[in-house]
Amino acid sequence: MPLKTCSRTEPLPLGGGAQAGCVAGVDEAGRGPLAGPVVAAAVILDPARPIAGLCDSKKITPRRREQLFDAICDRALGYAIAEATVAEIDRFNILQATLLAMQRAVSALAPAPRLVLVDGNHLPVLAVRAQAVVRGDAQVAQIAAASILAKVHRDRWCLGADRRWPAYGFAAHKGYGTAMHLAALQQHGPCPLHRRSFAPVARWAP
Repeated sequence: MPLKTCSRTEPLPLGGGAQAGCVAGVDEAGRGPLAGPVVAAAVILDPARPIAGLCDSKKITPRRREQLFDAICDRALGYAIAEATVAEIDRFNILQATLLAMQRAVSALAPAPRLVLVDGNHLPVLAVRAQAVVRGDAQVAQIAAASILAKVHRDRWCLGADRRWPAYGFAAHKGYGTAMHLAALQQHGPCPLHRRSFAPVARWAP
């Protein structure tokens, strides 16, 4: 299947209006995979330094995501990337671990936002006003930027995991339950990076 590209010709609007410098966007990466942390990012964009091409991270190529990652880190007023570990996923469940990662990312932001826009329909417990935005990564520039940071960070984690545990093919499938990954689980059993609370992993756990 060919990679999807972003066909948007107009920039995504900044959530919170034109003076949105204190509005943060939050998104996650890694809820579905069978291994590794779930990652959340929070971004406050600078209206005076717009970034062209922001859109849902799943609709742009890995190379373009890397380019936008660098641009966001360079031009944003503030950004933070946080994780919830495999142990936390197995202890709390994936939804609660995702919300925990989001909470950590927002807490690490400087400057502190006055409003947080979160992709999806669940909100973490935050000390500031927050709003859930369904399909926010396709509609709000701050959330799109957060989706890119989270996705690139998570993909880089997978490359490191592949070097440590090459038998599982993390660089190719990014931890998702592909036929290749399931075959490796059946042959080798789970490694310390796997989420044992997920059924396909539990099936092959000793």
